[in-house]
Amino acid sequence: MKPLSFMLIAGEASGDLLASELVGALRERVIARSINDTADVQPLRTALAPEFFGAGGPRMAAAGVELAFDLTQHSVIGLSDVLKNISKFRRLFKQLLKLAIERQPDVIIGVDYGGFNLRFGKAIKAYVRKHRSEFVPWNPKIVQFVSPQVWASRPGRAYTLAENYDLLLSIFPFEKNWYARRVPKLRVEFVGHPMVGRFTSAECGVRSAESNGPTIVLLPGSRNDEVRRHLPVVTGAFELIRKELPTATGKMVLPDESLAQTVKSSGLPAGLELQIGGLTDALAGADLAITKSGTITMECAMFGVPAVVFYKTSWPTYFIGKQIVSVKYLAMPNLLASEEIFPEFIQHKATAENIARAGLELLRDESRRRAVKATLAQIIASLGGAGAAGRAADAILSLKP
Repeated sequence: MKPLSFMLIAGEASGDLLASELVGALRERVIARSINDTADVQPLRTALAPEFFGAGGPRMAAAGVELAFDLTQHSVIGLSDVLKNISKFRRLFKQLLKLAIERQPDVIIGVDYGGFNLRFGKAIKAYVRKHRSEFVPWNPKIVQFVSPQVWASRPGRAYTLAENYDLLLSIFPFEKNWYARRVPKLRVEFVGHPMVGRFTSAECGVRSAESNGPTIVLLPGSRNDEVRRHLPVVTGAFELIRKELPTATGKMVLPDESLAQTVKSSGLPAGLELQIGGLTDALAGADLAITKSGTITMECAMFGVPAVVFYKTSWPTYFIGKQIVSVKYLAMPNLLASEEIFPEFIQHKATAENIARAGLELLRDESRRRAVKATLAQIIASLGGAGAAGRAADAILSLKP
């Protein structure tokens, strides 16, 4: 019997981590299952040593995924960056499509990276419709792990998802009902948020050491353009806070040395140190975070750290986003709470003065800090227990062949 074969595509660092966890859970379950399943409804067949291949990053490679290339190295943000790199992405897309057709995996799993993965799923479905026959029976299941945020912009895309996905794995509790009201034929499973369980209770919500003043974590981004755009804002806000609270200290956490060199060349204000990696330790010891919007806001929530959220992008990207984004907030903790627990400052409002003022309020108002922490605890409790990757693997393996 041919081993069960999975193709995975992850284009960003967060998806690379999530995919690596999913691979471990799938491998464990496939090996543990009997080849002869006696259930009335036959799930996807099982066999020892499942095959994993596709495109992703170093964590997927370490998990045993055979990578055609490191897609995370090509990550871009904003409309202008996408347009600059469109020919490159077309080439990578065609390369992956050719790989899928040659290898004919049983399941194709897109991990986050919603736009690219949806186009890939559509291309696979179109190919199958055109070429499938009794001589070419290949008809892979198409799975998306982490829903595109269609509920935030262009909700009509939900119908496109329903046409091209066999299974959508959701990490936020409200998404399953949202899809059920609009596209009931799309199978959606809430598997919980993957961050729950990655950190121990000792790490979350416990400050690492006593200090004379508050510790502020600055998180300007993980891409060079982001950091360059955000650096004057976050360092300026830190300096303004320190004028009011001279004992405050800060850590700017960056993912790699190249970004650290970018920051060092611009100079650092007094009281602020650079840290490469170690976000968990930094948040465990933080009293406040000043962070760009994105997945990182959920990590702040996980650690119970009050945060000020900001973002600046190119004006063309911002203008288009304003036309299509329909939600009130950008930070996911705010969306889940249906209120602005983390103050948000986007584009022209993302000034050092605005961010510093909001940060000082969160540092000085103890009753507000307690209320924010209580709301964050409620949010985390709603996200499901540890084991999102395992629940996702179970849902994938339940698909009928």
